[in-house]
Amino acid sequence: MKKRIAVVLMILMVFTLVGCGQTASTSGGEIKIGSNFEMSGASATFGQSSVNGIKLAFKEINAKGGVLGKQLKLIEADNKSEPGESTVAATKLITQDKVVAVLGSVASSDTLAAAPVAMENKIPLLSPTSTNPKVTVDKDTGKVKDYVFRVCFIDPFQGEVAANFVQNELKAKSAAVFIDQKSDYSQGLAEVFVDVFKKNGGTITTQEKYVAAQDKDFKATLTKIKSTNPDVIFIPGYYQEVGLIAKQARDMGLNVPLVGGDGWDSSDLVKIAGKEALNNTYFVNHVATDDPAVKGFVENYKKEYNQDPDALAVLAYDAANVLADAIKTAGDTNGDKIKTALENIKDFNALSGKTSIDPKTHNPIKSAVILEIKDGKNIFKTKIEPKK
Repeated sequence: MKKRIAVVLMILMVFTLVGCGQTASTSGGEIKIGSNFEMSGASATFGQSSVNGIKLAFKEINAKGGVLGKQLKLIEADNKSEPGESTVAATKLITQDKVVAVLGSVASSDTLAAAPVAMENKIPLLSPTSTNPKVTVDKDTGKVKDYVFRVCFIDPFQGEVAANFVQNELKAKSAAVFIDQKSDYSQGLAEVFVDVFKKNGGTITTQEKYVAAQDKDFKATLTKIKSTNPDVIFIPGYYQEVGLIAKQARDMGLNVPLVGGDGWDSSDLVKIAGKEALNNTYFVNHVATDDPAVKGFVENYKKEYNQDPDALAVLAYDAANVLADAIKTAGDTNGDKIKTALENIKDFNALSGKTSIDPKTHNPIKSAVILEIKDGKNIFKTKIEPKK
């Protein structure tokens, strides 16, 4: 009987050790981190540069010994720039690949689609660039989503920065707004821009709409906008349509300043619009890649990928480092412990500026920059600090 009891106890001990100490996410000296990005589809250039930024961060972290004595391993999934595919990607990463956290996505709509999966499974999800307020805070209850975070500023701040810049720096008294009617991102920026612009005494001459990936000819709407004689045109969309709009606007003699948000930030914008069409244009962004503080990253990124990084690559690099720091602080790969560590991030020295996470909203407290496009190049114009 004593021998049988001893054998049973030994078996129980083995199962206990396996259950507590060896999981799919940390076995073999690795910590699996999921990557849910737009590697194909309409936002592919954004997704690809983001993943490049994460890979570079992980390479550097692993070269220094990794985290908790283990190497970080990126498990990639392509959400194809579609919310439905983002849900599928998040489900696979979390339930099949057994990642301890997920980085992504770029677009707010794709992150919103992945968030319920992260919440249900209590796996932290950290977006580098999703700016819609609904990503981290439930719109109906006003409560923060426990396991969803971001390292970028949100649309209300971005829209406010754009409106204040247009009025204070460009001295504009009137503005037309051109909105992608099916984009939460575009509508969110436009709503705040219009509200702040009006409160500051400005006049909105017209608000026009288009459908991204469907509309290609904007001349009729631009003619209507031109007839209202605005001082500036605010276009809170993505580079694909913005490039076409800018080219067609300039071709028809509409030469007022064009202003937008971080969705403009792609090298393909210049390819679509041409250098000349983008002169006298400005956009809000998270970081200026000509900032001396980012110089080392830019050089390493170009060496690794033979191309210049965009702001999304910088933010993804920051997100990867913030997550690694949180896991280190947690001392564990447990989702709840990582979540708590993320909530307590304070004055983290990110490339995009010192970053603290507000535990009540899971949003960062950080600055924004305005970039001016001159002869096809993004030039730092000014930095806007958040209100204290």
